[in-house]
Amino acid sequence: MPFGWCEYNPNHFYDELFSTTNKPREASHGLYEYLKTLDSKDIYQRKLTAESAIIEQGITFTIYSDGQNIDRAWPFDIIPRIIDGKEWRKAEKGLSQRLKALNMFINDLYNGQNILKDGIVPEDVILTSKNFRKECIGVTPSHGAWANICGSDIVRDDSGVLYVLEDNLRVPSGVSYMLENRKITKKVFPELFKDINIAPVDNYPAMLFDMLTSLAPASAGDEPEIVLLSPGIFNSAYFEHSYLAQQMGIELVEGADLFVDDDDYVYMKTIRGLDRVDVIYRRIDDDFLDPEVFREDSTLGVKGLMRAWKAGKVAIANAPGTGVADDKVVYAYVPEMIKYYLGEEPLIPNVPTYLCREKVDMEYVMDNLADLVVKPANESGGYGMLVGPHSTKEEVEDFRKLIIDNPRNYIGQPTLSLSITPTLTDDGFKGRHVDLRPFILQGDETFVTTGGLTRVALVEGSLVVNSSQGGGSKDTWIVSEEV
Repeated sequence: MPFGWCEYNPNHFYDELFSTTNKPREASHGLYEYLKTLDSKDIYQRKLTAESAIIEQGITFTIYSDGQNIDRAWPFDIIPRIIDGKEWRKAEKGLSQRLKALNMFINDLYNGQNILKDGIVPEDVILTSKNFRKECIGVTPSHGAWANICGSDIVRDDSGVLYVLEDNLRVPSGVSYMLENRKITKKVFPELFKDINIAPVDNYPAMLFDMLTSLAPASAGDEPEIVLLSPGIFNSAYFEHSYLAQQMGIELVEGADLFVDDDDYVYMKTIRGLDRVDVIYRRIDDDFLDPEVFREDSTLGVKGLMRAWKAGKVAIANAPGTGVADDKVVYAYVPEMIKYYLGEEPLIPNVPTYLCREKVDMEYVMDNLADLVVKPANESGGYGMLVGPHSTKEEVEDFRKLIIDNPRNYIGQPTLSLSITPTLTDDGFKGRHVDLRPFILQGDETFVTTGGLTRVALVEGSLVVNSSQGGGSKDTWIVSEEV
């Protein structure tokens, strides 16, 4: 069963807004009854309220076009997505299970490599992954957690089955928009938050701060110095960097603000002098993190940072080398990781995945290319992928050549009939595909956001929800009868 009344079969838009008994689904009853009292003029007035709030608060995202950075107002739909609390508790357990296994996997790769020796994951898959960092071998971060912040994208198909579409473990973004979506929705529908038991999300910055604090070295004392390391104002996620730093009450810094001394301690330059840094929440890719170890021409990172981290003088979240588990080929083995490390069955399955590096899978992908979604191993944001049913014959054939030239770099997946939610457009309510990015934190404890960032493909018929490619977002309500 899909989540809530707002997900329905696109061929039966109005019929499937309700349960099979032709009544609104239980979790969505309050919203449904309220929306019935509004006319179109009132609904569009509330849309204007949301748009004004976005402009006033400066909520933007950046897209890259023709070598330029273009700031756009955040695209937002006022009709929330509703998920039943009982359903969500099951999803929370599955997400916690998944991140626990992924962290055990990453720690194993950089230490004993038992999963490779036992043949669960092929050794060449790891050794040919561009995000496997030999420089991290022999390191075990605090609590054995490499991916301290994870954004796993989950979807439901048209039969109601929940899948993990991919895991984002390097520098996952979007949580600030989840928080701002809630603030805007409270301005649009303030009455509903009095009458409906909607789980809060505004505790995320506090939970993030507590998790980062738990990573501090023993030498840090009771009040560790935590900073957020950003590439700067031209980064597409800079709004989020500044937002989270402000919400947590920590310093927002760039590489030039930090340096590593001869004793491998990290210091921040301030108008008061030097402050020692204990924990770095980094929003910079590995390649640019330390010119002493990775790209020599990087001006974004901090020379000697890897030395300080390996010496245990500073904690870095997410840890360098975490991106090896972002590889979409590695993704295919996560169910086996869960069984191997935890002795459990996965609570949320993967989307069925065909590895082009495998002969039989390669033949299947080649024979069915026009019907599949094909993704490169390490791209994100919806770039570099083929959505077969929505592609031209020329695009399919061009992609065929790419796969043949580098089969290790591609996976194929069926084109899921993603759940669809009513979305307010200029032509009224229309069905649009959605996914969901919950955020999972792991330090000394594990925390899962109540819901997450619902992303919606605003373009009719599109399956690509990324804001950089025409997508938008909605507030996500976890609704429960319990008060």
